[in-house]
Amino acid sequence: MSNGWRSLRRRILTPSVSETSLVKRGFPRKDAASQELLETVGEKFLTGYANAVEARSPAQAEEWLETIPARFRGFAYEGAGMGYAMLDGLPGGGRRHVADFLAGPAEKHTYIVYVGIGWAMARLPRFRWPSPDGLDPLLRWLVLDGYGFHQAYFRTEKYVRRQYREPAFPWPGGRYSEYAQRGIDQGIGRALWFVCGTDVDLVASTIAGFPEHRRSDLYAGVGLASTYACGATDDELAELVRLAGPHRGPLAQGSAFAAEARVRAGLLIPETDRATRAICGLPAERAAAITQEVRPAVPVDGVVPAFESWRQRIADEVLTSGGVAP
Repeated sequence: MSNGWRSLRRRILTPSVSETSLVKRGFPRKDAASQELLETVGEKFLTGYANAVEARSPAQAEEWLETIPARFRGFAYEGAGMGYAMLDGLPGGGRRHVADFLAGPAEKHTYIVYVGIGWAMARLPRFRWPSPDGLDPLLRWLVLDGYGFHQAYFRTEKYVRRQYREPAFPWPGGRYSEYAQRGIDQGIGRALWFVCGTDVDLVASTIAGFPEHRRSDLYAGVGLASTYACGATDDELAELVRLAGPHRGPLAQGSAFAAEARVRAGLLIPETDRATRAICGLPAERAAAITQEVRPAVPVDGVVPAFESWRQRIADEVLTSGGVAP
């Protein structure tokens, strides 16, 4: 494929950066700093997406992605995950773009790339969705996190204000179709950090409007976003912990997950360490290590998927180790 065609493909497939403007989305602006942070996240996500759809090879995409500052590089890899999943889903383009991308150095970004796949699923016809069998059996649930984030971010009225849930969600299928809704809720919770402009009071009041059985997964997503994207002061994070109340465990699990995603990718930043200390009572590297210490060597699904059992173990161990168990 020629450079000219790849450049044209980039322009055709890449959404406008204006779509990430808080004003365009109708999201509140807590202050100028948080607005700049959230809009930069969106901009770098789209940069990563554009890199993937224009690059001659995964190696070239990675070369471009590695030039992005560490604070935002993970979001660019998430965008690249979406870009490659879109290419996999388009007719005639082959279906190994994501697999080839993850076969190289991008493997250390697997968590965030899987989330990007979910973004693509929200924009592709269902018959072009990826087969769950081709994904890691433990981590594939993160795809639904990306799907939920996309829907809450771009279809906020329906998924956040009207709290829509799609009945009998078809992916990954099988006996855990009900759990798929929980994976989507984790993504909706992560999006609430953006939808609410990092305002912890607004985040908590928004979650309080959801049915009780959905709140733990929503708080898990908030824990991940507040630790990975950051954007809150120490006092605000302490207030978030207080407002989470009985959902402190899922909040801490999401925070530890975010720490692991950054540590594994070599993208740890001081703001993430501050967040895990506030939410988990632990330094980021220790919170990240716990996620691996309790990770199943061989994922075995039971009453709930192995992914959910893993999440529960992370929450329990983080709260116990942090000395903040309720």
